[in-house]
Amino acid sequence: QVQLVESGGGLVQSGGSLRLSCAASGRTFSTYSMGWFRQAPGKEREFVARISTFGGSTDVTDSVKTRFTISRDNAKNTVYLQMNSLKPEDTAVYYCAAARLAWTRASSQYDYWGQGTQVTVSS
Repeated sequence: QVQLVESGGGLVQSGGSLRLSCAASGRTFSTYSMGWFRQAPGKEREFVARISTFGGSTDVTDSVKTRFTISRDNAKNTVYLQMNSLKPEDTAVYYCAAARLAWTRASSQYDYWGQGTQVTVSS
């Protein structure tokens, strides 16, 4: 099993930056591809970014591609989401997730989820 704990969320003004972290338990972190998702009030959870097991491949959704960067440090069992030039529409709960045998944007294919961290961007 993998336990995921997100941190780094908060309140930021439009144009600001935040870096989210997701710390994973266990010794098998490097065998999971990792993803970030977000859910805004009244909306469905949506894919934000993903990164392969050793970080060689990344994929970021078009709406944030020029502003968000995903990375990971397997020595620290941590995946990051650097968010720059934040906009009010980025306001959401952000979740990290781990996929053992899938390289996918589909949330249903992820095996483990964190509890989420709130990001609020004020205008």
